[in-house]
Amino acid sequence: MSIKLAKGQKISLSKEAPDLSDLMVGLGWSVNKKKNKRRGLFGGIEHDYDLDASVIMCVDDRFVSGDDLVYYGKKHHKSGSVWSTGDDLTGGAVGDCETVMIKLDKVPEKYNRLVVVVNIYQAHSRKQDFGQVENAFIRLVNQKTNQEIARYNLSENYEGMTAMIFGELYRRNGEWKFNAMGQARDVASLNALCDEYR
Repeated sequence: MSIKLAKGQKISLSKEAPDLSDLMVGLGWSVNKKKNKRRGLFGGIEHDYDLDASVIMCVDDRFVSGDDLVYYGKKHHKSGSVWSTGDDLTGGAVGDCETVMIKLDKVPEKYNRLVVVVNIYQAHSRKQDFGQVENAFIRLVNQKTNQEIARYNLSENYEGMTAMIFGELYRRNGEWKFNAMGQARDVASLNALCDEYR
């Protein structure tokens, strides 16, 4: 049975799913465009909401190289342990909008933290933010058994925020754990979000 996580809750994946090696991280959301109150009196060009999932891979809790970012522009990490299945340009799909695959037993030992983030592409110029995003979630699935291990539904009001730290996988004492974070940021780009971990 899947664990429903609250914000800030941490679980041990090693205990919840012994022998877990192939993990799928699914992220989903829908967009309520009627909530966008900043389109102007006379409307204007309406853009799709392009939300992008990425993984920031940290060494000793720090992002040390651009090679350690998995995102729509570089879908595979050089180690072969983390990859994105692709970029959903509109969101709102039933189920997962984007997925990230992680072979936990193949993640090089030097990486102790994998931060899963989502940012809105060109959010500032398009006047889009997470205040218009609904039903956002992150879920962890044992890929070998297709069993959902845990799910975290983000439910706060994130108006004005353009990026979200959904959660992080971290390694401690030989165990992989997960922290449901749900921390919003107002940043201009994915690079600016990565700077928090430099």
